[in-house]
This record gives sequence, C-alpha cells and structure tokens, in this order.
Amino acid sequence: MDPKQIAKQMIVFNKTAFDNNFSAMQALHEQTERLVNKFWEKSPMFPEEGKKAISEWMKSYKKGSDDLKNAVDENFKKVEDFFNESK
Repeated sequence: MDPKQIAKQMIVFNKTAFDNNFSAMQALHEQTERLVNKFWEKSPMFPEEGKKAISEWMKSYKKGSDDLKNAVDENFKKVEDFFNESK
C-alpha cells in the first residue's frame, strides 16, 4: 500500500477521533454549565460578584475551547492539503 495513502487514512482517523472526543467534552461542559447555573441561581449565600466571576470563567473557557477547535481544524486542513498537493 502507498505510504501517502496510509498517512491520509491516519489523518482522517485522528481527525475523526478528535472531533468525537471534542464533541463529548463540549457536551459535558454544557451539561455542567447548566447544572452550575441552576445551583448558583438558587443559592442565596453566594455573592453576586462570585456569580459574575464564574460566568466570566465559563465564557473564557468557551472561547478557549472554540479557539482550540479552530486551530486544530486549520492544522488538519493544512496537513490534508499537503498530502493532496504531493500527488
């Protein structure tokens, strides 16, 4: 079998594995975020500044997660383009 074909298949496999794991991680984060939000809404003891801090933390996490996904997708695209150009 052609080594380039093997490399392409490995790239596709790794991209699929990353996408599936990232989707699972994102679903877990969304579920946790909903749970934490419900908890903080009903907690009279927790100060408003703390609620704002956690909200900002969740927004930062979401932005970082989206940035990671975009960077990985771009790099997979670059590798795929490299193998497609070297035919």
